[in-house]
Formats: sequence, structure tokens, C-alpha cells
Amino acid sequence: MPLPLLALAIAAFGIGTTEFVIMGLLPDVARDLAVSIPAAGMLVSAYALGVTIGAPIVAIAVANLPRKKALMSLIGVFIVGNLLCALAPDYSVLMAARIVTAFCHGAFFGIGSVVAAGLVAPNRRAQAIALMFTGLTLANVLGVPFGTALGQALGWRATFWAVTGIGVLAALALALCLPARIEMKEASLMREFSVLKNPQVLLVLAISVLASASLFATFTYITPILEDVTGFSPHAVTFVLLLFGLGLTVGSTLGGKLADWRLLPSLLAFLLAIVLILAVFASTMHRPVPAMVTIFVWGILAFAIVPPLQMLIVDRASHAPNLASTLNQGAFNLGNATGAWLGGMAIGTGVPLTSLPWVSGLAALGALALTAGSLSLERRAQRNMSLAAPGQCSQAPASAPSSTLRSQP
Repeated sequence: MPLPLLALAIAAFGIGTTEFVIMGLLPDVARDLAVSIPAAGMLVSAYALGVTIGAPIVAIAVANLPRKKALMSLIGVFIVGNLLCALAPDYSVLMAARIVTAFCHGAFFGIGSVVAAGLVAPNRRAQAIALMFTGLTLANVLGVPFGTALGQALGWRATFWAVTGIGVLAALALALCLPARIEMKEASLMREFSVLKNPQVLLVLAISVLASASLFATFTYITPILEDVTGFSPHAVTFVLLLFGLGLTVGSTLGGKLADWRLLPSLLAFLLAIVLILAVFASTMHRPVPAMVTIFVWGILAFAIVPPLQMLIVDRASHAPNLASTLNQGAFNLGNATGAWLGGMAIGTGVPLTSLPWVSGLAALGALALTAGSLSLERRAQRNMSLAAPGQCSQAPASAPSSTLRSQP
């Protein structure tokens, strides 16, 4: 892995860990701060909403900063936010600290994706983005389990002290490894927001929301599914979640490679496979070994779509990639919250846990339909360009100056 991408991956590991590790620490936080479990759960929702709302605001604020300086500033916010989490004397301060930390999340991944893509040859851009996001997948495989174990052993504050240390390490890596000058276009507020007039950009954002919702509508409730339906013990559930995290890591690499080969067709194939694997999981969740195999494959597919979607938004918004790429991170987090809400609403109306994969499948079908629409629009645009090109060529001699015509043999 090239050193600049390694530095971005270390930062992604820290950011991913601080986002998800709170889920494993909710009982400890609730007990220590004398709040209910649902109130502690709001720390998760507030973070996701902080990413969604804060991402475009922060992206605009750092739009004209040199890319290295912008990333260093964002990792600085990350360090301060986690330090405040570790020192928080009460629930309200912890909530504010989580929101501060969330503000750097979307902008860092958005700008970092553009920087990663610009550091390599054009035919390896999606793989570069995938390498950066490997840090996020490893956060689920290593950071969250170890962070949870550390918090349970030494208190939840110890986890945030450790994540603060990871942030300092990431800041040093970025300072030493990123090029001093990274090519960038001068940002214009009007140009940045004009990207939202592009229907192809809006389609990618909508695909990201639905794809993420398809994951979290079921995965949010994966522990009760595995314990109550499949029959796993709590200890075995931890192993299955580790298996899922390994699938995410494999999927990120696979998605990057295939996206560099054929971007939209690869995304279309992955989404179709997600619909199918969710249908399979509705059956295999009743038996331990088939459930484990299905969850591993689901993990691969769930993260295989991330590099293609991030690369697609950079391509679709080439004149304003930083804001669009950052908005896509907000779209992913909006999908997280939407998916959890859809799953919870379904359970609240009496739908059994065994039906949640079908709820997820509907969201994935929506993402698949939008991707097919985007591919159709792209092919239509290419066809129109190819039809227009011969006409332009045939008109050129007629409109050329007479002197030019006389000079030709």
C-alpha cells in the first residue's frame, strides 16, 4: 500500500472505530452517566445525523484550503472530539462531543476519497479509494471488538482515550506521508452547489441512501436474529460479527478492482447479488452453518458497492468532486439511520425478525432500479454524442474559410 494511502487508511480506521464502538459500550455509558439505554442509543443516532448535516457545511468551510491542510484540520477536529468524549463529565457534554466528532467524518472521507483517487493512475482510482476504506472495514473487524473489550475492562472512557491516540498517530502519518502539494481546483460556492442540478449526481446519492438502508434495516437487529432465530450464544454472535467484518474487508478490495474495470455494470451486479443474498438469508438464518456462510457473503457484497459508489460520485461531479463526495458520505449515514428506522418500524407493527431480510431486499431493489436508470441515462448520453459527432464533422468543410479550402490538396 502506498504510504499516502496508508496514512488515509489509518485515519479511516480511527474514524470508523469511534463511530461504531459506542454500540458495544451503551450499557456501560448508560450506567456511568445515569441515563437509560434508549437515551444512550441517541449517541449513535446523533452521530449519524451529525455526519449527514455537518458534512456539506464542513466541506464548504475547507473548500479552498490546500488538501493536505484540510485533511490535517479535519483529523484535528477528530482528536479534539474524542478527547472531549473521554473527559465528558455528563451526558450532554458527551452528546456534544459526539456531534463535534461526527462533523469531521463526512468531509474527511469525502475529501480523502478525491485525494486518494488523484494519487494513482486513472485506471486504479477505485482501488485507491478501496484501500482508504480498508481502514473503515478493519475498524469493524478489529477496532470495535478490541475497543469494546477495552471499555468493558477499564471503563468506556479508556476506549475514547485509545481512539484519541489513534487520531494522533493518523495525524502524524498524514503529516509525514501526504504530498505537500496536492492538485485541486479553486472552489466556487455556486459551482459546488450547482452539482445538485445534475440528475446523475442525485441518482448516485439516492442509490447510496437505499443501499445503506438495505444493510442496516436488518444488520441493526442482527444480534437478536442470531440469538433468538439462529440459536447462537452471545459469545458465538461476536464470532459471527467478526466473520461479517472480514467479509466487509474482502468486499472493499473486490469492489475497487471491479469498479476500475467496469464501473456501473459492476455496481449493478453487486446490487442484484445483494437482493439475492438477502432472500437466501431469510431461509438460512434458521440454521447456524448456512447462516454464517450467508452472512460472510453478505458482508462481501455490502461493502463491495462502496468504492464504486464513491468513484461514481467523483466522476459524475468532476467539476465539484469534494462537495459531492462528502454529500455521498452523508447519504450513506442517512441510509444507516433510515434502515434502522425501517427495521424498527417493521418490528413495531408486528413483523417478525425473520421478515427483516425482505424489508432490506426491497430497499436493495430500489437501489438496483435507480442504478439501472443511471446506466440507461449514461448510454443514451453516449449514443447522442456519437450521433452528433459525425454531423459536426460533415459540417466542418462547409463552414471553413475559402482560403483554407483552397490550401487543401
